[in-house]
Amino acid sequence: MDAIVLLKEDHTKVEKLFKEFEQAGDRAFATKRRIVDRVIEELTVHTVIEEEVFYPAAREAAPDTSDHVLESVEEHHVVVWMLAELTDLDPEDERFDAKMTVLMENVRHHVEEEEKEWFPEVRRAMGRNRLLELGERLQEARKTATHDPLKVPSAAE
Repeated sequence: MDAIVLLKEDHTKVEKLFKEFEQAGDRAFATKRRIVDRVIEELTVHTVIEEEVFYPAAREAAPDTSDHVLESVEEHHVVVWMLAELTDLDPEDERFDAKMTVLMENVRHHVEEEEKEWFPEVRRAMGRNRLLELGERLQEARKTATHDPLKVPSAAE
């Protein structure tokens, strides 16, 4: 699978979870906990494969995107720390929904920038065959990616 298609599918999957969370209702604590746990897993793995595989390859193929890569890593830094905080936060805590809302806003902004501004440039620079090869590498990296947000490379930066 093409690397950009794979990453966009991840974005779509997470957006679906965000919508489920928004529609869950104020007192649906168990449902919200389940959704947030899935968001944590999906975003953690996605972030790892982007940072370890996609970003370095994109930066090499399209050097003009280096600033975008650096900004994305900083956005990841914020997201993984929020994921870590949500990991142990009781869904009945008054901050739970607020923290999830801020996380969703950050991720939606990040996704929009990637998909509208950056991915088209990377697609032009890499071409189909390179993106297919990179997609295979992303799928392999997914198998061994950490599920701990604080072990994502950008968490330490």
